[in-house]
Amino acid sequence: MRKLIYIILFNCLIFTNVSAKDVPIRRQALKTTFLSWYTGSCKLSYERAVFNSQAMEVTAGYIGFGYDNFKNQPEGFTVRYAHKFILYGNQVQPLNGFYLRPEIIYSYFHYGTKHDRERALSKMGCAVFTVGYQYVVNRFVTDFYFGGGYAFGAEADTHYQHGLALWDYLGKYNKNISMTFGVKIGLSF
Repeated sequence: MRKLIYIILFNCLIFTNVSAKDVPIRRQALKTTFLSWYTGSCKLSYERAVFNSQAMEVTAGYIGFGYDNFKNQPEGFTVRYAHKFILYGNQVQPLNGFYLRPEIIYSYFHYGTKHDRERALSKMGCAVFTVGYQYVVNRFVTDFYFGGGYAFGAEADTHYQHGLALWDYLGKYNKNISMTFGVKIGLSF
């Protein structure tokens, strides 16, 4: 009986080590912001693990591509840079886990005319702090996040800046308080 237990334990150790070595370490991901097309923009993100518990992420977006549910006819661009601090990750999938992420966002766009009047150009910058969880299964990546921070610049009349929203809740509007949330899906390699 004792020999049988040793043989089972020995085989478990061998197969565990072999299976861990067979899984390729994927340190990069290419993602799109899910549902951003529904607000009139398309965003693509590139993420790379720079250390076992840190990653950097760059997002570029074209505002005007997609279906604009509010018929605002946006046109412009947005860029984002984030540095992730992954708190509960693992060595095999360094992009997987719960994270904290400081991020800077810049949006430059304008909406089409409304009731025969020109609408103002929006140029907004923002520094936000987000929390989220990124889940990696084989090559598939899902990233959920939300956060808030400080915004500055010339805002759009809808308070939505294509990647961040300005505070317009509880009967109060503040153009310097920004919020962001989203879901990204993609592939790791």
